[in-house]
Amino acid sequence: MNIYGLETLFVKYLQKLFLAIAMTFSISMVSAPLALAETFVFTAIPDENETRLRERFDKVAKYLSRSLGVETKYIPVKSYAAAVTAFRNNQVQLAWFGGLSGARARHLVPGSEAIAQGFEDQAFETYFIAHASTGLKPSDKFPDGIAGKTFTFGSKGSTSGRLMPEYHVRQHFKAGPKKVFTKFGFSGNHSKTIALVQSGAYQVGAVNFKVWENEIKAGKIDPARVSIIWKTPPYPDYQWTIRGDVDKRWKAGFKSKVREALLNMTRPELLASFPRKSFIPASNSDYKLILDVAKLIDLIS
Repeated sequence: MNIYGLETLFVKYLQKLFLAIAMTFSISMVSAPLALAETFVFTAIPDENETRLRERFDKVAKYLSRSLGVETKYIPVKSYAAAVTAFRNNQVQLAWFGGLSGARARHLVPGSEAIAQGFEDQAFETYFIAHASTGLKPSDKFPDGIAGKTFTFGSKGSTSGRLMPEYHVRQHFKAGPKKVFTKFGFSGNHSKTIALVQSGAYQVGAVNFKVWENEIKAGKIDPARVSIIWKTPPYPDYQWTIRGDVDKRWKAGFKSKVREALLNMTRPELLASFPRKSFIPASNSDYKLILDVAKLIDLIS
């Protein structure tokens, strides 16, 4: 090969090299904003087992990512208290809280807001359930017969599994659980409460009515062994709560965009995972009753 041939090959080599550099630079310029974009993170109180929670909320994360145009991630927590702590420490910016955990979180993080609730959360209920061996029957009146029995609440931080049932126990007997029951405990979540009462490990328990309905549909409840004996008056419960600083971290109007996305979450498979008929607007004032009761029985100072 003569010198001219070598020069031609060298020129072609340089052209390919410059083209590769240009393409790399272009790709990096396009992908840089995505790489630098901050992930929006949310959690939920662990009112069911972790496998079911992931099935529910990974779907929600995908929906929010599309709706917000921001990568959104769900992270599980081990307890109601851990959900509040993650929110307080800004490890999560949005949370599906129960009434009590939401009140606690907003109390600890000034500027945070309840922005949406399930349609059913305007008038939530707790079911008092009993093992068949107790002989307790359904009644419209508070069941006096639970005194002297063994009793399980749900999580210590649960509105439907602890706050409201304890409030009604104290109101009726003018005494706390230690004096009313021969033994009482905390199951950790509503599904476990049902299982413990159904097995006879505890004679009576308090459970979220939505979880009860889900377990009935799933065929996990034997009506011959465990049944509802009383339903509490309605109260506000679950809600989506968001930190007040999200507009600064993302952009002005981001909080409103999140609220809109939650209110527009109408796909049946997403709603069924909660389960809720729909989501409606919520505000901090909707949960004043929960805050007042929590202060009354010393769950919020």
